[in-house]
Amino acid sequence: MKLVASISQGLEQEGAKEFIELGAEAVQASRRHILLEADLACLYRLHLRSRLSFRFLREIARFPCFGPYELYKGVQSAIDWDKWLQPKKSFRVDVTGVGEGLSHTHYTALQVKNAIIDLQRERWGLRSSIDVNNPDICLHLHLANNQAVLSVDGTESSLHKRGYRPAVGIAPIKETLAAGLIRMTGWDGTKNLVDPLCGSGTFLIEAVSTLLGISSGTDRQFLFKNWPDFDIAIWKRELKMAKTVKTFNGNLPKIIGCEFDEKIADSALYNVRKAGLENYIQIINCPFQEFQLPPGTGLLTCNPPYGKRIGDQNQLPNLYKQLGEYCKREASGWDLWLLSGNPTLSRYIGMKANRRFQVNNGSIDCRWLNYKIK
Repeated sequence: MKLVASISQGLEQEGAKEFIELGAEAVQASRRHILLEADLACLYRLHLRSRLSFRFLREIARFPCFGPYELYKGVQSAIDWDKWLQPKKSFRVDVTGVGEGLSHTHYTALQVKNAIIDLQRERWGLRSSIDVNNPDICLHLHLANNQAVLSVDGTESSLHKRGYRPAVGIAPIKETLAAGLIRMTGWDGTKNLVDPLCGSGTFLIEAVSTLLGISSGTDRQFLFKNWPDFDIAIWKRELKMAKTVKTFNGNLPKIIGCEFDEKIADSALYNVRKAGLENYIQIINCPFQEFQLPPGTGLLTCNPPYGKRIGDQNQLPNLYKQLGEYCKREASGWDLWLLSGNPTLSRYIGMKANRRFQVNNGSIDCRWLNYKIK
């Protein structure tokens, strides 16, 4: 089957690598999306284990579309609706893209809904209900170049919602982005990992979860269970494998988050416990300037405020300057990975980045900067 995965801009190559590791084939990365092919086992595995994708859409039909009439008729003849959507099931329609006479997504979604409901009434004298929050089937229509692509979403909500983070700091980084950025550092659990401005603890939680092979979604409700070709035997096998956590011979290095705000530090600790990682991650409530790094070398990762959503622009230069001074004074031989959404502020670090990667943190254009601290 053909799938399209949505992903943060800048993580496409890492996402492609992850999908291949999970068994996907014909993987092609493009801007904010990755095309791939998968069988049912791989489909379930991707939903359970992928830490980078927001969602996976399964293509079920593709047809020419030159206006509302062609869309209406195309939807009705696209698939066997008797199998996919009987009146007892609810559904939702999401739309992206535009076409001739179809420039408003709400109107386009209404056309799709009417096409399905009219067909149901004709066949059964009954119709499905619309449920935008908890549908049985979530349809997705994409319009481009006089063509319509109809897909089904494997989950009703974004896969970045892991369930461990009901307690968040101010402007937290999405879990999917944090996981992708950690992958880019190459951290493999052999060196210390410290976040001096840990906020909600997302970097550390995603890093350790990836290292231990902890599934990102075993407790999630998946809509593919309502698809006509859902295979319970394959699903149970993949779910069992996804619940298997890696074990390590010997001790892991120090994995520590530092947060000066007591309430945010408490939230981070709550999130760590919710994720079941309190035996691996330590949260310390103190300013990073007072924190003594563990012996040896390692990685410092952080997402300091950019002044776009949080932080006083007048105070932030001093924060970046102090962070740079701390690194040069305390972290010789370490690597610093810093997510910068403000190039003016990152200059106050006082070091030259060895590598930089363009990524998007929501709507903010950022750089994932790597400094070799001497």
